[in-house]
Amino acid sequence: MPRKVAVVGTGQTVCVMRREDASFPGMIYEAVNRALKDAELTLADIDAIVFGSSPEYFEGVNHPEKWCGEASGGFLKPQFRIHTGGTVGSSTGIAGYYHVASGLFDVVLAVTGDKLSEGPVQLCLSTVYDPIFGRDFACGAPSAVAIQSRRYMHKYGITEVQAAKVAVKNRKNACNNPYAQLKFPDITVEMVLNSPVISSPLRMLDVCPASDGACAMIFACEEKAKKITKTPAWVKGVSAVAEGVNYVNRDWAEPIALIKAAKTAYSQAGITDPRKEIDVAEIYEAFTYQELIWSEGLGFCGPGEGGKLIDEGVTEMTGELPINPSGGVLSTNTIGATAMMRQVEAALQVMGKAREVYEGKEYNRQVEGAKIALAHGWGGAIQFHNVMILSSNPD
Repeated sequence: MPRKVAVVGTGQTVCVMRREDASFPGMIYEAVNRALKDAELTLADIDAIVFGSSPEYFEGVNHPEKWCGEASGGFLKPQFRIHTGGTVGSSTGIAGYYHVASGLFDVVLAVTGDKLSEGPVQLCLSTVYDPIFGRDFACGAPSAVAIQSRRYMHKYGITEVQAAKVAVKNRKNACNNPYAQLKFPDITVEMVLNSPVISSPLRMLDVCPASDGACAMIFACEEKAKKITKTPAWVKGVSAVAEGVNYVNRDWAEPIALIKAAKTAYSQAGITDPRKEIDVAEIYEAFTYQELIWSEGLGFCGPGEGGKLIDEGVTEMTGELPINPSGGVLSTNTIGATAMMRQVEAALQVMGKAREVYEGKEYNRQVEGAKIALAHGWGGAIQFHNVMILSSNPD
């Protein structure tokens, strides 16, 4: 049996469209320092480093783990690099968990980031397809997800208004997150529906931004975790599932990899009714329609009922199951760190630390009484899904 493992410290940078004041290693260094400070640890307490980043084209530097090695704390320590597209952040977190759960290390630092302002992101993403059979399909992420969204609308009758409600909810939630890039306190459904079309049915306000930022988290074994903090976030279940890369023979409205990943994580955590047992969820919704699709895949509702969740206010901060109190990916998307931010935000919720003062201003995105949280990552050529369940209770 794997050892019990907990998150004992987290660190995020403020995310913006372009960090003029920091290099990529500089942002990594900032996130690592914040995580160490949060856990009241030093690099001497860290046994190993897991580093995650997206395709090298994003920063224009091959082997960014070398460039960021010392900044991530990897000098004279075991260091490993993870890369699984958009899920790289959550894959890095899961790898950090595995390193401790296996008994190889007691305390592991996982860190991810990207400086998307440095490179041609969509040009890079247009090359992620099968080089033989997928080349004619090659397109950036918005066009690919537009096809997914249109299929979802066609199959279940989901409307643009329901998708727009996701944008409104999450961008307003972002106002309570000091690290979020896009904060729209006055956003309305009408504003979303009147924003320019990017790739139909996706409009500008249906789409995530491109951000510069980094994120870090520290995992510890049970013995160390209880000494480090009084409020650890215990990892109760993890799962990573990949789907095939072939676009022709799959129903884009049915996230089969996510369904399997969720079932595995729920089984590990002893969850039988996710909608009732999970108190808060952080979902990787880079596009509005995806929050609805992923909610179905996670078992929060039946197929085609994602729109009903948003219509009934279930996923609002005051709803039965708040989704993306942080503002989600629609408000901040560094790609490399994005999925780890879901894990960090979920950990903060069960640690009771999603209420903080930053630069003299109080921010509160805490879901009161949150004991069990879910973090989800999505990436690749619409094929990778990761799920992590975190709890305030080790048992």
